[in-house]
Amino acid sequence: MTAAPTERPTAPVPVLDVGGTHVTAALVDPATGLPVPSSVLRRPLGSHADADGILDDIAATALRLPAGHGPSWGVAMPGPFDYATGIGRFTGIGKFESLSGVDVGAGLRRRLHDRAERLCFLNDADAFALGEYRAGAARGHDRVVCLTLGTGIGSSFLRGGRPVHDGPDVPPAGHVHRLEIDGRPLEETVSRRALRLGHARLAAPHRDPEQESALPDVHEIAVLAGQGDTAASEAFRYAFDALGRALAPWIDRFEATAVVVGGSMAQSWDLVHPAFVRGLAQTDTAPVRVLPARQPASAPLIGAAHWVHGAAGAS
Repeated sequence: MTAAPTERPTAPVPVLDVGGTHVTAALVDPATGLPVPSSVLRRPLGSHADADGILDDIAATALRLPAGHGPSWGVAMPGPFDYATGIGRFTGIGKFESLSGVDVGAGLRRRLHDRAERLCFLNDADAFALGEYRAGAARGHDRVVCLTLGTGIGSSFLRGGRPVHDGPDVPPAGHVHRLEIDGRPLEETVSRRALRLGHARLAAPHRDPEQESALPDVHEIAVLAGQGDTAASEAFRYAFDALGRALAPWIDRFEATAVVVGGSMAQSWDLVHPAFVRGLAQTDTAPVRVLPARQPASAPLIGAAHWVHGAAGAS
């Protein structure tokens, strides 16, 4: 189901970007490679619902798109997911658990009726990277590392516009969240949860962190940092300095000429960028450009449509 077809459709390409809290549907104009602005639909999605509820919500969003589009859909999905078969593997990660072992492709095609002949699944970080490569900050870079910083860390290593998932030049499966830094999994230092807990420890070192739901969120910590709050500034510095140190050897090994950063945490660029660059500089590796995404919202949609076109090939 994910072997991308080779035809280049003239009709708009329907795409879905499935995330832990929202699903976005859009039609991508094959002439421009960009989403048709009036077609973009974003709706809440509960990743803790039962399988039928999740699939119903995704399909309901998809069915709101105007008819007349092509028969093949690009679907950006978070992992772990079997992109070749369309089956969920979401075990032990705290989201989409009900989809583990479920044939998501068959479930969506059934709900989309005659609107979908084929679903071309790809990893959401790869979709983001392909979108930035086609129409954003990664354009013109033969080797580029793309990161999405949100609930966790998404990553994609692109060579010649194709995701690289194996080989000695990339982390296992091309996923940096599997790396360790300072003896701990990277996402225990760099993630939404880690940043919130890190700030809580710095702000009140002699008190156990409050219930996590009561802690300031990342954007609130960024506001505090902008107001001169030392604990907030240090929380960002520590997290993204660690990210730079963890990634530097792989960026160097891959011979990347740029790192493109998107995701919700990248909105605090004035805090993320200097700390990340400082972390990279602490290692004995070649310097690399660190760039903010130019299509932070549209890149996964652009990349999913490009996947359908087939120019990216099968990963």
